[in-house]
Amino acid sequence: MKIENIDLDVKLMPFTINKEFRGIGTKSVYGIEMIKAKSIWQESDKGAGVKIAVIDSGCDINHESLKNNIIGVRNFTDEDKKNPNIVIDRVGHGTHVIGTICANGSNITGVAPDAQIYVLKAINRTGTGKLSWVINAIKYAIEQKVDIISMSLGLSENSPKLEKVVKEAVNSNILVVCAAGNEGDGNADSFEYSYPAAYVDVISVGAVDKKGVPAKFSNSNTSIDVVAPGVDILSTYPNNQFAVMSGTSMATPHVTGSLALLKNWSKNEFKRNLTQEELYAQLIKHTRVLDYSRTVQGNGLVYLKDEKNIKKIKY
Repeated sequence: MKIENIDLDVKLMPFTINKEFRGIGTKSVYGIEMIKAKSIWQESDKGAGVKIAVIDSGCDINHESLKNNIIGVRNFTDEDKKNPNIVIDRVGHGTHVIGTICANGSNITGVAPDAQIYVLKAINRTGTGKLSWVINAIKYAIEQKVDIISMSLGLSENSPKLEKVVKEAVNSNILVVCAAGNEGDGNADSFEYSYPAAYVDVISVGAVDKKGVPAKFSNSNTSIDVVAPGVDILSTYPNNQFAVMSGTSMATPHVTGSLALLKNWSKNEFKRNLTQEELYAQLIKHTRVLDYSRTVQGNGLVYLKDEKNIKKIKY
């Protein structure tokens, strides 16, 4: 039997739940401050109208901080009798990721609080899913003409089928953002790869803590594009709750949300829609190089404040 005919298991990036909260007062979410998301909220309409497909474990679509952002759902797993309209999140991971992108409630705010989300469930209660579920979710996202696909999941081996559908998405002018993986050993010179993050066409995201120090668990390799906050991230959690989690899974939605903001900002700035290659270039322009190896940070920490535009130089 050829390897490409085997329906491989895809796993959520391992993540840790540091704390769960039933209800909280308004908290400053440090990641959003750290990447300076609010500095371009005005020029980017907070990501309004940007369509993002989150391929994950589902979502609590009735969460008070998320319900206004969700414009579509689809279940690709074997749960809930394969009902395509039920995307119950029994892991908590998907709800947490979506909150970092776009939470828009009284308690916490996401990076792009007016972005629109398609909840595409390809991971079941075990934290795993079939490769075919993920591929079908990507195909569905392409059909919906989304702007961005966000995935915090991975395989330890390359799959030609997965690579092909990721290429299809990119060729359809969709930005594909993936968690780099949490198999890191703290050594920048020993490389760990996870797919789809390792594909050249995707934006691979590593994690740093609130001091900008790379997380020990964050994969190092030659295909990391950027890093974002991924340690002790407070976000939404099923049953109208909130939780603090860590992982490259938590860094990825910071970048997804940033791209939603940059898409709208650049449309205002350039008076046209930028291609996914041009938006990638804008993301890289909006980074700060950290004092660590490039194999851990790629182009650096996403940083949306554009000092160059604060004072336009006159000659």
